Amino acid sequence: MGVNLRDLVVKKEVSLKEFSGKLLAFDAFNTIYQFLSAIRQPDGTPLMDSHGNITSHLSGLFYRTINLLEAGLKPVFVFDGEKPEIKKATIEERMKAKEEAEEKWKEMLEKGEFEEAKKYAQAVNFLTEEMIEESKILLKAMGIPVVQAPSEGEAQAACMAKEGKVYAAASQDYDALLFGSPLLARNLSIVGKKKIPGTHQYKEILPELISLEETLNNLGISYEQFVCLGIIVGTDYAPKGAEGIGPKKALELVKIYKTPENIAKAIKDKWTGEVDFLEIYRFFTNPVCTHEYDLTFKHPNVEAIKDLLVKKHEFSEERVNRALERLIEIKKKGTQKTLF
Repeated sequence: MGVNLRDLVVKKEVSLKEFSGKLLAFDAFNTIYQFLSAIRQPDGTPLMDSHGNITSHLSGLFYRTINLLEAGLKPVFVFDGEKPEIKKATIEERMKAKEEAEEKWKEMLEKGEFEEAKKYAQAVNFLTEEMIEESKILLKAMGIPVVQAPSEGEAQAACMAKEGKVYAAASQDYDALLFGSPLLARNLSIVGKKKIPGTHQYKEILPELISLEETLNNLGISYEQFVCLGIIVGTDYAPKGAEGIGPKKALELVKIYKTPENIAKAIKDKWTGEVDFLEIYRFFTNPVCTHEYDLTFKHPNVEAIKDLLVKKHEFSEERVNRALERLIEIKKKGTQKTLF
């Protein structure tokens, strides 16, 4: 879910060329969930092999990552580590919501209302340990760097961006900004035409680039106040934040009360979270990160890719071969000079 700062951040629509030649730290779980949600059959059923194993995430990671590579991007995938204790309540709520959506999905399927069924199906995304491990295997076989975060993937991506190891964090959520990433790239994995729900119309999805510095200057607040604003609006660690306070009112409050301590006192009576406001603040401003990772791009392991996709999960060998030719051609032509 993440924090909703859509109406407050300073963002600009750009082309994929904006990121050509640049390292980008993708929040792997966020990206995989996008694929699980979007890559489905007309009735909402995810792609599966004949044994019932879900393959939507592998399809997205393989084919769409190759598209990014052809555009000159250098994607690095950062995987979540241990879930922080302060997120426990949110995870439980999400599991309950998914179970309810799954029941609705089945109900709509029985009624033959496939358009409605697909809406509910897109909320039914369960990411298993096996799916995570296979995602890592595939990316490594493609020669793409994989980083294992000790805690939240977005926190690790933000740390890498702050240290200049990557150009930007890449995620659909805005949390990376609260973790201090100077730049956030959105929509990179979903560029193209997207159907508008409930209609037969499509809209063009373009990449977005958001600058933390420009956002802070535009709002007239400090980074610390920006973090407080996000917590008030609602984050993964206290989804409802301060009751009845939206982004605009939250902006007014952080300007009036200025420090995290004073802000916490000001919204105390409206605070809905089980976790203390200042504990969440410290989690964002002092994220748990690792400095031990390898960002070297390597030669694709064609045999390993085909073993996973074709032999194990029954992907079309012809289509996989065509994609592999594109992947190898990227290396040959030197489209990304320092990639391999």
